[in-house]
Amino acid sequence: MTGRVSLTPQARQQLGAVADLRWRMFVNSLRTFRGRLELASRIFIGLAFVGGGIGGAIGLGGAAWFVLLQGNAEWLGGLLWPVFLFWQLFPLMATAFTQNVESANLLRFPLSYRLYFLIRLAYGSLDPATAVGSLWLIGIDIGIGVARPSVLPWATIVLLTFAVVNLVLARMLFAWLERWLAQRRTREIMGILFFLFILSFQLIGPLIAVYEHRSIPETRMLGQKLSNAQRPLPPGLAAAAIAGSVQPQPGSSVVTTSVIPFLLLLFYGIAFVWLLNFRLRAEYRGENLSESAGRKALTSRLPAVRPGWNLPGLPGPVAAVFEKELRYLSRSGPMLFTLIVPLFMLAVFRSSGKNQGLFAHAPGLTFPLGAAYSLLLLTNLSYNNFGADGSGTQFFFASPARFRQIMLGKNLAHAAVFAVEVLLVWLGTCLLYRPPSLGVTLATLAGILFVLPIDLAAGNLFSIYSPSRVEAGVFGRQRASLTTVLASFGIRGALFGMGALMLWFSRGYGNSWMELLIFLLPAAFAVALYVFAMERVDGMALNHRENLISNLGRRE
Repeated sequence: MTGRVSLTPQARQQLGAVADLRWRMFVNSLRTFRGRLELASRIFIGLAFVGGGIGGAIGLGGAAWFVLLQGNAEWLGGLLWPVFLFWQLFPLMATAFTQNVESANLLRFPLSYRLYFLIRLAYGSLDPATAVGSLWLIGIDIGIGVARPSVLPWATIVLLTFAVVNLVLARMLFAWLERWLAQRRTREIMGILFFLFILSFQLIGPLIAVYEHRSIPETRMLGQKLSNAQRPLPPGLAAAAIAGSVQPQPGSSVVTTSVIPFLLLLFYGIAFVWLLNFRLRAEYRGENLSESAGRKALTSRLPAVRPGWNLPGLPGPVAAVFEKELRYLSRSGPMLFTLIVPLFMLAVFRSSGKNQGLFAHAPGLTFPLGAAYSLLLLTNLSYNNFGADGSGTQFFFASPARFRQIMLGKNLAHAAVFAVEVLLVWLGTCLLYRPPSLGVTLATLAGILFVLPIDLAAGNLFSIYSPSRVEAGVFGRQRASLTTVLASFGIRGALFGMGALMLWFSRGYGNSWMELLIFLLPAAFAVALYVFAMERVDGMALNHRENLISNLGRRE
């Protein structure tokens, strides 16, 4: 093949074949009810992204117009930084809304490296963050053009270059992160760093509360330091390149104030392309990282087999699944960090000040809200029970255990994790705030007995009807399907709303035992509903076994 991919007939045929393959996969997915639900969910989310993109474009365009009219072109960096951060961080933090095709599957076809590189960039251009970020940059460009029409051509070139740099940087980050996530040790390290990074965002509020009481000179000094720190980075360079053409500094030429920052922005783009090329070329040449252990010499003595847990009152299959789930979860770094997230949030609210925040005005809500937040963190577990099992799900159907026993073991494991979370939240509330009253504690526990059974029953249904394979080493394959995520939000919202209504109704009674009685009646109904759903799990799993095995065993 020649060096010019766009002029090679074979390359055009291969690109057409890949596009036709993806189109046929999409059309075939619509033949199933799950595929139609996924399409409806993606349309709904797509409309939300379009609304956010257009609204953000209008807001940022108006801000750019105002900034230039006021003669503060250097403040454009404050508009480009939100675009840059959203473009890079949203795909990492919201993998449920971004589904990436695994690159290893493309390498099974006779593609040239140049064509493979182009396809990887093309997939990145279809990401929601790319669409929203592009709309925001278009809004900023229009705002600059309305305020200063003479600067519009140069601003368009700079912002287009900034968009390409963002696109290449996002693809480069994904490629290297997938490389690091391919092995368990580096995956655990990256998981720890990622969760620490996410948790650090919660400290923004307390930091703002600290600096808002500083004097104006100290605030200006801090702002100047931040401004100087961001100038050598891509958003700062793009802003400087535009500002240099709008407001040339005295004694400096346009080349110094505008062209040099643009060339530095191009240098960033070239560096990102080089790093992406280095990673993708290794993939193309056959690099395949594996977690399998090396072959060991056979020994005459076989390792002793440790017996499984013997839990009183639980049948053997239920106890086995319960043990398996807890052992797997105990080896998951992200899950262990999930246990401390509610405590971290309580500490963040506590550090905001004694007279600030919701908990300061309603301290009795600390424990109930912490328990509700803990339940939200288990969405990827309870609403996608078989995601981590993958192709191993087929062995459940070959085992002599009933499917309701397998579901019960998984539900008990998730309930045990949630119970530990609630206990930690209660201890954190006692240490950081004040011990919850007996009435609040009993009402919260009774509310859990109402919410948890219905939530687990709904999770079981979605785990069967809309399963999604979880792959720790591929971004976009670490969470439940989009339909399941949206449905879980709706179900949790309805359950939490009913719980809040009952809590408000129970506050009219001073006797804590009356509050407990008010909550236990719906809890009895929830348990009966859970039992009713469990009795039909065997039939549902058997009727949808092909859907389970195919969706959990395939790699897209």
